[in-house]
Amino acid sequence: MYKKLIAFSIAVVMMVACTTVPITGRRQLNLVSDAQMQQMSYDAYNQFLKENKISRDAQATAMVKRTGQRIQRAVEQYMAANNMSDQLQGFQWEHNLIEDAQVNAWAMAGGKTVTYTGILPIAQNETGLAVVMGHEIAHAIAKHGNERMSLQLAQQFGGQTLSALAGTQPGVAQQLLMTAYGVSSGLGVLKYGRDQESEADRLGLIFMAMAGYDPQASIAFWERMEAKAGGQSPPEFLSTHPSAGTRRANLQRYMPEALQYYKK
Repeated sequence: MYKKLIAFSIAVVMMVACTTVPITGRRQLNLVSDAQMQQMSYDAYNQFLKENKISRDAQATAMVKRTGQRIQRAVEQYMAANNMSDQLQGFQWEHNLIEDAQVNAWAMAGGKTVTYTGILPIAQNETGLAVVMGHEIAHAIAKHGNERMSLQLAQQFGGQTLSALAGTQPGVAQQLLMTAYGVSSGLGVLKYGRDQESEADRLGLIFMAMAGYDPQASIAFWERMEAKAGGQSPPEFLSTHPSAGTRRANLQRYMPEALQYYKK
């Protein structure tokens, strides 16, 4: 009975609090305002930078910033062309490289990204890095963090707003944000569902293509990521991603669309 009540509550909330993902058109639950999500993300991002070591590798750092900025401009171009620039309101883009062996990267609401040095050998070059950053920025543009947090609010707190929760339990609200983006101790929590990961693959291909990077390089990159796992527990970056075969098939299916945006 309790599970049925929760399911009913979520269904009711979804009918009155939905947004649409750019490009894919998928409807998603959204109980969190963009402004509040961004402000909480900026606070958490600044705290993260204080507690972690920013890379001093000037060449690698410049590549991360350059790649992030190119994809950023592609996103802005796409959103403007489709009358969706309002969805980027309040964005304060920033791209940082963190000195850490973890094979990982992430992006928060408002365009705050982090890439770990541990993923650079797998990226191999700037185009490989564009696969990573395009994918992660796509999560932010699709508001997957908002969606994950909204689901947690619906499932655990009866659909109350983040503002209400932050007012009564600020520590819990902050932890929900960390969980939504995987920014936790050791980044050891699952971030997004498989549907969201596939959606980020599709959007990421389009964004990297618009930024001038060959989207076909994504297939080799993900093969290297799977090889890194070596049959053991996957890197954090692959924790909830589709299987290698499923991803390869999806990428091939998305590729014709992405190539329409690619100009050598």
